[in-house]
Amino acid sequence: MDTHTQRISGLLEKIRMENEKVGAFIEIYGEEALAKANALDAKATSGKKPGRLAGKIIAIKNNIAYRGKRLTCGSKMLANYLAPYDAAVVERVEAEDGIIIGSTNLDEFACGSDTTSSAIMRTRNPLDLDCVPGGSSGGSAASVAAGFADMALGSDTGGSIRCPAAFCGVVGMKPTYGLVSRYGLADMAMSLDQIGPLAKCVADVKLILSVIGGSDERDQTTASSPKSVDLGFEGKPSIAVAREFLEGADERIAGCFHSLVGKLKDDGYVISEISIPELRHAIPIYYLTVFAEFSSAMQKYDGLRYGKMDRELDSLVEGVSELRGDKFGLEVKRRILLGTFITTKEYQDAWYGKTLKARAVLKNAMESALSKHGLLLGPTMGVLPWKIGEKMTNPLEMYLTDMLTVPANLAGIPAGSVPFGKAGRFRPGMQVLGSRFSDAKVLALMEEIERLDR
Repeated sequence: MDTHTQRISGLLEKIRMENEKVGAFIEIYGEEALAKANALDAKATSGKKPGRLAGKIIAIKNNIAYRGKRLTCGSKMLANYLAPYDAAVVERVEAEDGIIIGSTNLDEFACGSDTTSSAIMRTRNPLDLDCVPGGSSGGSAASVAAGFADMALGSDTGGSIRCPAAFCGVVGMKPTYGLVSRYGLADMAMSLDQIGPLAKCVADVKLILSVIGGSDERDQTTASSPKSVDLGFEGKPSIAVAREFLEGADERIAGCFHSLVGKLKDDGYVISEISIPELRHAIPIYYLTVFAEFSSAMQKYDGLRYGKMDRELDSLVEGVSELRGDKFGLEVKRRILLGTFITTKEYQDAWYGKTLKARAVLKNAMESALSKHGLLLGPTMGVLPWKIGEKMTNPLEMYLTDMLTVPANLAGIPAGSVPFGKAGRFRPGMQVLGSRFSDAKVLALMEEIERLDR
C-alpha cells in the first residue's frame, strides 16, 4: 500500500503533466502537501489516531484564504496579493489531517457561469477540453474530474458549485446558508455566498461537509447552525418535481431526469408533480440582488487597501478610476455599474426595494412547497456544457443558464447535484433541494440517485 508521501508525489507529477491542458490550478502547494504527507506517515508509524480526512487530497477555490499564498479571486486586481490568515474551512480541514494540494481557478471574483472570465488562466472541462467546465468554481470541479484531487472546496452564490459539478460529472453540494463559516472567503454577495464541497462521490461530500460545517463565532451567519454536523438520515421522504424545473431543458437532460423519476418510483418513493410559478422570476430577482451586493463589496478595491497602483497620480479619483478600469474585467465592471445604478437614491425603491420584496415572496413559495413535500427534485442545469467562448458575447444568455440553481441561494436552503445518466461525453447533474438545515436528507437522496445510476 502506498504511503501518503508516495501518493502525493504521484499526484504532483500527474498535475505537472496534465494541468497545463486542463487549467484547474492557479497555484500548487507542493512543498506544503509533501510536508503534511510526511507528517501523516510519521503519525501512522507512531500509532497515533489519524484525523477524519487523513490522506484525502483537497483543492480549494482561489477566493478562499490560505495563509501566505496568493488569493487572486481570478483577477489582475489581486494577482500578487497574499492571504494574511487561513479561512475557517482551511483550519478545519487541516485539523482533521486533510492535505490541501493547491488553489483552483475561478471566474473573476466569482462573476460567471463557465470560468472563462478569469484574468489568470482558462480552465477546460476534463470530459471535453473544447468545452467549459461551468462556473464559477470551474477549477475546483475540474480538479476532481481530472483526478488531481479527491475533494475540492468552492463557493456557491447562485449555482457556482452545482453548475460545474453537473458539467464535469462530479458531485457538488451547496449547504444551508449559515451551515459553513464564510470567514476567509472573499465575498461576492454576502447574503447568498456559501462555501461547499465537490467530490467524486456523495460519501466524500458528506465526509468533508461534516468537517467544515458548524458554527463559528467569527461569522455571525453561522450563529443558528449546529456546532457539529451529523449527516445521518434514514427513511424515504416524499419528493416533489416542479414543472418549472423542466421548462426549456435540453431533451437529453430531460430524458435522463424522467428515467431517474421512474427508477425512484420503482424503488418505492412517492413523487408528486407541482407548480411553483414564482420560480419564473428567480433570474431577475437573483441578478438584481447580486449586482447590488457585489457593487458594495467591490468598493474596497481602490488601490489603497487592496490592489496596487502602477504609478503616482495627481489625484485620488484619477488613480482609483484608472486602477479599476485597468485591473477589472468586463463582467466585473458590468456588475459594479449595474449594482451602483439600482442602489442610487433615485432608483433604489424602484429596483432594489422591489427586488427584496420579490425575493421574500419566492423564499416563502419554496418553503411552502418544502413544508408539504420533503424534497424538491429537478435537473441541475437545463443545458449541457457549451464550447469555450460560445456565450462570451451575450451575458444575458449566460445569466439564463442559472435558472435552476439560483432559487436555492435566494431561499438559503441546501441543494446538491449528483450525476445521473449519460448525454454523449457528459453526465447530467440531478439537483436535490431541501428545507433549511435538512442537508442530511438532501444527501441521503443524492446517495440513492448515485446507487440507481450504477
